[in-house]
Amino acid sequence: MPLADDLKRAAALLHAARRVVVVTGAGISTESGIPDFRSPGGLWSRHDPSQLTFNRFCASLETRKLYWEIATQAYPVMRDAEPNAAHEAVVAIERAGKLLALVTQNVDGLHQKAGSSPELTIEIHGSALGVRCIECGTDADREAVHRLVSDGDGAPTCDVCEGPLKPATISFGQAMPERETSSAFAAAASCDLMIVIGSSLVVYPAAALPEEAVRRGAALVIVNREPTGHDRLAEVVVHGSAGESMRRIADEAGLLASRRGFDG
Repeated sequence: MPLADDLKRAAALLHAARRVVVVTGAGISTESGIPDFRSPGGLWSRHDPSQLTFNRFCASLETRKLYWEIATQAYPVMRDAEPNAAHEAVVAIERAGKLLALVTQNVDGLHQKAGSSPELTIEIHGSALGVRCIECGTDADREAVHRLVSDGDGAPTCDVCEGPLKPATISFGQAMPERETSSAFAAAASCDLMIVIGSSLVVYPAAALPEEAVRRGAALVIVNREPTGHDRLAEVVVHGSAGESMRRIADEAGLLASRRGFDG
């Protein structure tokens, strides 16, 4: 099947690039069976996010119990999910020596499971595979806490200071992690190509990363099933599945073992 023009143009940009920043959102993980919280039937259609803010979590035992009830339902899905072709394409970009940074809005750990280096991965919204005390910052074992909550401990506390434990994700109203946010914007300012995969680009500050990259002279490729508000900034917009689109782009760019692409 001939490669569509948008995929060819994206592959040409990837082939020529030397400093690539990849930004990923929920659309890359839905193809691994992880629901998008914002889609119909997703978490935020069943729960009011304004009732699950960080301030409410800190102040209310009932909110903490509801938060952990939801987290305990979601955790096994994320823990057991497997990476797909889009995650593997990102790994191929890294192995080609082109990846400057991978910035993910996802909290499922699938990039690391696929083989992306933790040193190059910026989890800008944290990780659902970790647990942290909101008072002393001590990390707790996620699997052990999952068992505690599953066995009836509705609001687990820290073994060190007895403060509330919380999944190591960034909740509504919670301050963004300074180091990760700063690193993400520094990478955006330094790249020559940004590829956004599976993000609607509506949640800030992550949605500002493409703006920063383009402002600094980088090319922008957006791969998403639906249009985004940043499509006008992109040199190439690919409307399609994350996995198949990124597999074909990486293949055509010569980054996969199956063919030599532009090098042929």
